[in-house]
Amino acid sequence: MKIRVERDALADAVAWVARSLPTRPTAPILAGMLLEADADGLTLSSFDSTTSAKVVMPATVTDEGTVLVSGRLLAEIARSLPNKPVDLVADHSKVELTCGQARFTLQTLPVEEYPTLPDMPSQTGDVDAALFEKAVGQVFVAAGRDELLNVFTGVKVEINGESLSLLATDRYRMALKELTWHPSSPSVEGAVLVPGKVLADTAKSMTSGDKVTISLSTTEAEGEGLAGFIGQSSKGTREATTRLLSQAFPKVRHLMDVDATVSVRVNTGDLLSAVKRVSLVAERNTPLGMRINEDHIALEAATGDQAQASEAIEAEVNVVGDEQSITDAGFNPHYLLDALTALDAPYAQFSFTLPGKPCLIMGLPTADGDPLTDYRHVIMLMRLQIGRASCRERV
Repeated sequence: MKIRVERDALADAVAWVARSLPTRPTAPILAGMLLEADADGLTLSSFDSTTSAKVVMPATVTDEGTVLVSGRLLAEIARSLPNKPVDLVADHSKVELTCGQARFTLQTLPVEEYPTLPDMPSQTGDVDAALFEKAVGQVFVAAGRDELLNVFTGVKVEINGESLSLLATDRYRMALKELTWHPSSPSVEGAVLVPGKVLADTAKSMTSGDKVTISLSTTEAEGEGLAGFIGQSSKGTREATTRLLSQAFPKVRHLMDVDATVSVRVNTGDLLSAVKRVSLVAERNTPLGMRINEDHIALEAATGDQAQASEAIEAEVNVVGDEQSITDAGFNPHYLLDALTALDAPYAQFSFTLPGKPCLIMGLPTADGDPLTDYRHVIMLMRLQIGRASCRERV
């Protein structure tokens, strides 16, 4: 193998592919990165038995060939190279990398022992790249991080014709985003559970092009249990596959249907800033209180007798019926900050029913506009109790 590539393109490609290398490989061969040079350019690949990453980048190929080298070492070298063309020359035992006056020699690993990467499933459809990145970010914020509860670390992807839905929950909050996409078939339907972190990282890394191609296996013939994504970076074409989570996702979507008895409309930016200030004194595992008054809300938090904070914010409060069913609500301050940040709307509407029941948060285009129902965020309220830690209800 003998090729020449641009330094920045190589560093970008190697860094991205290296992210799929296992931290503690079950077999030493999985620490390798596969380099394939052919008429299409240079292809770099990695695989950790669950997730695969591949980049196809431009290269001047003098001699075609395939080699396997230590992925993390190559990433460190590529990152440190001067801004000059990079020459790679390889035989069966070593790879020589030259960039300006810098020269490296790397031992190769046995290519024949490297596992075959999963085939990309048939294309299910494509979606606007920037819209997809934003949608995944809005939902992933509500996904769990505890690997012992693996099902809650996933994002449920539901397809119904031109409708694409993303849903995630960690049992204490839930986020749903619905968007329009371009299916390969107008009658396509299906639902899969994709590892949330893989989905979020992939969506972020494929924003340079106009669209992201999504391939979801829904039949055994297409390689059941696999999701694939193809998109563009500024330096080449990126492909990623991941095995789907096999557990059954809990039926929680009905919790989005909140029949509000009290609704609060407030400026998102004002509330976000106030939550950040007041939560500075919130004791660990205790709620941020929201007192609902006729024409404003008041945020309250404290750390015992050591520190207290409160702040009033102008709001429009609407009550259904003769009596207000809820006057005080308790939020996990971190969950509330996450929800308001993900909302991406100038105004927010809170829909309440009773204390301890789910609170639905949606964005508003204007203070008196209709709710933006394409993104909905539910937070389970915490119990407000005097003089003791509060409990969280679960979804």
